[in-house]
Amino acid sequence: MMKAASQKGVSLLGGLVILAVLGFAASTAFKVLPHYFDYWTMKKIIESVPAEKAQPIDSVRAFYEHVDAGMQVNNIRDLDARKIMTVTLDDDVFAAHLQYEQREPLIGNVDLVVKFDHEFSVRKP
Repeated sequence: MMKAASQKGVSLLGGLVILAVLGFAASTAFKVLPHYFDYWTMKKIIESVPAEKAQPIDSVRAFYEHVDAGMQVNNIRDLDARKIMTVTLDDDVFAAHLQYEQREPLIGNVDLVVKFDHEFSVRKP
């Protein structure tokens, strides 16, 4: 007969609790991570303006068109560049302010909110 002190492992109830916590964490990650991927892609699109050789980006309108084209290529459909970003042109430098938030329902009336706010200073190509 084995003594209780020599037994090791997780009980059935303990295993279910661990499984529930891991499931909740995975569900939360699957809801939030796509928004972060979209944000990182938007940052890359904005920072790629100086390297653009195909078309000249010499106005605010051309800047927005470049961002719109990058969003379309990267399949970012739930954001509108003109609503989430303000762009100004001073001398040869674009000042772009990317600011928006996304909400994802979690449980009942509890939502996950991710808020993005970043300023860019990008030279004209």
